[in-house]
Amino acid sequence: MIQNELSKAKDQDLIASVLAMKRAASLARQVAVQTGTAIVVTKDEKIIRRTAAELMTESLPDTNKPAAL
Repeated sequence: MIQNELSKAKDQDLIASVLAMKRAASLARQVAVQTGTAIVVTKDEKIIRRTAAELMTESLPDTNKPAAL
């Protein structure tokens, strides 16, 4: 199912599963940074290993962009 189809699903557990997966992914990134380990993700149908250093850089605010009010 794609995101649009999931939002129209009748089963509330199925709809909530998307948010649960996003929370789990976020927690996995946090734990990887805390423990200095890498995670493996897919992007554009390719398997990619992301190191803790890459994850830390990704989570830092961009200093070139103006802060949101």
